[in-house]
Amino acid sequence: MASRLLRGVGALAAQALRVHGPRGAAATRSMASGGGVPTDEEQATGLEREIMIAAQKGLDPYNMLPPKAASGTKEDPNLVPSISNKRIVGCICEEDNCTVIWFWLHKGESQRCPNCGTHYKLVPTRWPTEPCAVYSECKGKLSNKD
Repeated sequence: MASRLLRGVGALAAQALRVHGPRGAAATRSMASGGGVPTDEEQATGLEREIMIAAQKGLDPYNMLPPKAASGTKEDPNLVPSISNKRIVGCICEEDNCTVIWFWLHKGESQRCPNCGTHYKLVPTRWPTEPCAVYSECKGKLSNKD
């Protein structure tokens, strides 16, 4: 009977230590800064974190958002970024159309969609020279252990 009582008291003492810590202060064991459930920003890592940070700054590093459409005339063509001298482009000529007209866009003058006549122009871009922010933050922590 006494052993059961002592075992129960020992279990309660261990639980109190887990909750309050050895010094009596309340110990929180969560990732959230204020306790509770962590937010998406606190949990995000890697590419997801990089995209969230860029979105907060108003940037679109991986061209995930739809491009801003221009009027599509010869004077104001839709600009298409590319790292090479040509790129394939898909044009949905009408808003409710379910067919995509594909054609090659080459560097130089603006070109027209063969179906609707909307103008597109290839704009040369470069690969980013800087490694992603997440990689540069954790570059020192990575190792090639297999």
